[in-house]
Amino acid sequence: MNETVVVTQGDGATGASPTSSASSASDRADLRPESIQDAVIRLAGNSQDGIQTAGAFLARLAGRSEHDVMTYMTIPATISGGPSIFQVRIGSGEVLSAGDEADFLVAFYQHSYQDHIDFLREGGVLLYDSDNVEPNLDDKRFVYVGVPITGLTVEALGGTAKDKGKNIFVLGLIAKIFNLDVDKLKKLVAEKFAGKDESIVNTALMAFQAGYAYPVGKVLTHHYRFEHIPRASGRAQITMDGNQALAYGLIAAGVRYGAGYPITPWSSIMETLRRELPKYGGIFVQAEDELASVSIAIGCSYSGYLAVTGSAGPGISLKAEAIGWASMAEIPLIVCNIQRGGPSTGLPTNVEQSDLHQAIFGSHGDSPRVVLAPSSVEDCFYIAIEAARIARKYSTPVFILSDTSLATRIEAFDEPDLPKLMQNPKPDLTPRQTHKPYPIDQITQHVPPGTRILDGKYPLLAGLEHDEMGHPTGSPKLHMAMTAKRRNKLRKLAEEIPVPEVYGDQEGDTLMVGWGSTYGPIHDAAKMARENGEKVGALHLRHLHPLPNGLEKIFAKFKRIVTVEMNDQGVYGFGQLATILRARYCEPKIQSVTKTDGLTFRVKEILDRVFKGRSFAARNIPRDGAAIVHTGTAPENVKSLKEVVPQGVG
Repeated sequence: MNETVVVTQGDGATGASPTSSASSASDRADLRPESIQDAVIRLAGNSQDGIQTAGAFLARLAGRSEHDVMTYMTIPATISGGPSIFQVRIGSGEVLSAGDEADFLVAFYQHSYQDHIDFLREGGVLLYDSDNVEPNLDDKRFVYVGVPITGLTVEALGGTAKDKGKNIFVLGLIAKIFNLDVDKLKKLVAEKFAGKDESIVNTALMAFQAGYAYPVGKVLTHHYRFEHIPRASGRAQITMDGNQALAYGLIAAGVRYGAGYPITPWSSIMETLRRELPKYGGIFVQAEDELASVSIAIGCSYSGYLAVTGSAGPGISLKAEAIGWASMAEIPLIVCNIQRGGPSTGLPTNVEQSDLHQAIFGSHGDSPRVVLAPSSVEDCFYIAIEAARIARKYSTPVFILSDTSLATRIEAFDEPDLPKLMQNPKPDLTPRQTHKPYPIDQITQHVPPGTRILDGKYPLLAGLEHDEMGHPTGSPKLHMAMTAKRRNKLRKLAEEIPVPEVYGDQEGDTLMVGWGSTYGPIHDAAKMARENGEKVGALHLRHLHPLPNGLEKIFAKFKRIVTVEMNDQGVYGFGQLATILRARYCEPKIQSVTKTDGLTFRVKEILDRVFKGRSFAARNIPRDGAAIVHTGTAPENVKSLKEVVPQGVG
């Protein structure tokens, strides 16, 4: 095949040479690997191209290679598919966010190039399919590497391949450029397609090998290699997305039963639990609708086995009546809400944090429930264990507020100590002399149905207001007492919740407060602001309702408190968390930075809005080594592929 390779360097040098004359480029290329600590790689194409699969291979390889990793992806909401990206950030140190800018952009189509070239940092590498993309080579900001990806894939796999396999071809190219572990990658590919026809595995490996064998020395002046920094914990790493971590956390917490109804982005938790729970003697039921699913879960919890249900915002609305019943009857229950853009069908594949008020207040009457939010993929695992502990101890519904960002992104983290964490509680059917399920002065603890009550006075459960034995009552005095009882157990919980630690300055001008998946960008923004002379702290809340006691003492040490949230400022000008904090503490210095564009926060975006008028990027203070500038060979002692603001996602 007579392909043409176009290379444009950062200094403006351009050239085109046929394959037969590529030796001159190879002669000048320095192919010794240059050590780097960090790189952001963005794959841009269509959802049908399998770029999520290729990106996931890179992320899982990073985890198996003891590197830190975080990913970001966008998926079209239409069944027919459409433009999509997968971004992976690999680092030898701690990675808290997926990258404000890409160091390496792979563009499969013209629209991929046009839509994402502005996310490539100056001096970054654009690898494009020269069969489908015509870049503007007059723009000298980038290194242009044109490879006929489609044609070479068809040539390697045969004419029937068409567009299939070019994602794996590109994976091979990236493996060569970044000196990735080929054996581990091939093993991951084989594992991915295990159980399918052997020809599928062979075809994928052929595409990978074709990409890896491509002579990149004639189109790039350098290879890169991630430095290996031994992890302090010494524990093995696991790599998974947030929904997987949440599902396995539920299993570790002893949840064996559940029910749900499919909806994006909750569905993959259902699928994992439906596959895994039978291995532990349990079952997960796909019900006919949302109300049926939550009712089945409540029935399982009533039987003595803590159960789970879940959905996204629209489905939680449909479950609201039954969740109110669980609050009144004081039934332990875990409810997962994997938030997405709303209201209604809204932005079903985009991220938002707009269900906080729904989780806390979304019921008729005074219906107290606990609300938790994980801050990372790893925390999705541990938040499930915390939710189960609280649900059992306080006999209450517990909401877990995750979101699309956490659900779909992949991270590597230390393998949990499962022998210490695994629980498998059984219903206690020990006979009781007597049992009062709703004592006014104690926290409700139900006995499983079938337990013998020796005095013959068996309790009742109902959605009606009740006395201490569960018998329905219309007594104004009892309703007030029972309402206070249900409220006060959450106050008791607040006393045991640890006050979150403040990252950065313990007192000063600004305290940034966040919850959920904004953890990484907020902490990176706080770090950068402090490096630029600001007195800044960051605080992240996992327990959103009830709030931990003692926050007011932290707030008093800062001149202003700014919540960073992915929801609307509302009628009164404050995000949902800010509204709650202002109501709780009557503190006018609480402000908020909000947005509803369906994208996660970029670090620069937080800095520009929290510190309005003070541009940290403009100060251009280098950190963690210089960025690579592609002007021939790479500079000596390069430690990073990143710019001044390399975190967050746009």
